[in-house]
Amino acid sequence: MDFDKRTEETVNKILKSYEDTKEINEIDIANQPDKKAIIEIIHKLLKILYPGYYSDRIYRQYSLKNNMAATIEDVIFNLNKQIFNVCKYGNVFVELSEDELKEKVADITFAFVDKIPEIREVLEMDIDAFYEGDPAAYSKADILLSYPGLLAISIYRMAHELYLLGVPMMPRIMTEYGHSETGIDIHPGATIDKYFFIDHGTGIVIGETTSIGKHVKIYQGVTLGGLSTKGGQAMKGSKRHPTIGNNVTIYSGASILGGKTIIEDDVVIGGNAFVTESVSKGSRVVFEN
Repeated sequence: MDFDKRTEETVNKILKSYEDTKEINEIDIANQPDKKAIIEIIHKLLKILYPGYYSDRIYRQYSLKNNMAATIEDVIFNLNKQIFNVCKYGNVFVELSEDELKEKVADITFAFVDKIPEIREVLEMDIDAFYEGDPAAYSKADILLSYPGLLAISIYRMAHELYLLGVPMMPRIMTEYGHSETGIDIHPGATIDKYFFIDHGTGIVIGETTSIGKHVKIYQGVTLGGLSTKGGQAMKGSKRHPTIGNNVTIYSGASILGGKTIIEDDVVIGGNAFVTESVSKGSRVVFEN
């Protein structure tokens, strides 16, 4: 058989596989979420959060508000469009008519954008935690411009608000983009309080039902995960990941697993420790080989 004939047969074989009802054959392009557009929204949101650091031009003080106003309006328009697509595509509000869905999505969009000043306040506290906790940080600008941990937290804090508002899919797309950029995997459903500091960060995993208190410091390679996923979808909605109290430090390579595992305040978890039971206040957990 000649090469051209084999090519034609191979192409036809693959095209035929598109004809069944497999999920991977969904080709509703008009209503699908647009990952590229969502990533562009992330970059614009970062400009809004940190106008002095992520903007692509230098603003004079008198023009800053006008230029940022245009960026905010752009985000509102495009965010509303993408939220509509994920809600429609995911059938989250299947009982609503299209007009009702549009109104619901508009409410969600503005509820999120109204949260931005509060998100900025919390991120300022996170930056303080980075600066106070890391002697290698020479300035807060150093942290803002170069620390992957802060980028991951910034994206997480935005995605978390959308998660709380019931937006499907988009929060996970956002944090997975942060994961791809930083090596830090934070599920948008995790609850993380103020003054959170990730040092180095590569390989950190924080699961969906994790709860983290104030003034927590986590090093690279830490896993805050579940004990098992054997239950699959039956485990959905259950508390599968640990609870971390206030003023806790978790050193590199440690794994803290399970929804019943509670790390109380003022605990230090040593490097490479494997923790599946609760730890009382003020304790030190050390890995022994």
